[in-house]
Amino acid sequence: MSRKAFSASGAVAVGPYSHAIEAGDLIFLSGQTPVDSQTGKLVEGDIVEQTNQCFKNLFNVLEAAGLTPDNVQKVNVFLTDMNNFTAMNEVYSKQFSVPYPARTTIGVSSLPLGAQVEIEMIARR
Repeated sequence: MSRKAFSASGAVAVGPYSHAIEAGDLIFLSGQTPVDSQTGKLVEGDIVEQTNQCFKNLFNVLEAAGLTPDNVQKVNVFLTDMNNFTAMNEVYSKQFSVPYPARTTIGVSSLPLGAQVEIEMIARR
């Protein structure tokens, strides 16, 4: 069975993976780090700026798949410093409407390119 993949010009892949894959009515979005698609470089700044860039990248992928944030069912957030949880959560809360998607936040020792945050999503058509 072949995979139906989605790519977004407003997102960057830093490895051999698709931005998103469709499986039935589910769309699995690969994790996005805060890389600016215009420069190909990690966004400088604090967790707020980096979290905003992750969502910008992810929402570009959703749009490429013909979806919106309202289609998101599950979100996984990876943080290199759990002390950034509150600031990340402040940005996160503005990305979705109630009822919010299910979510898991995981503390990790490091992320690609030295990012402070990476976010992945599962959406449903």
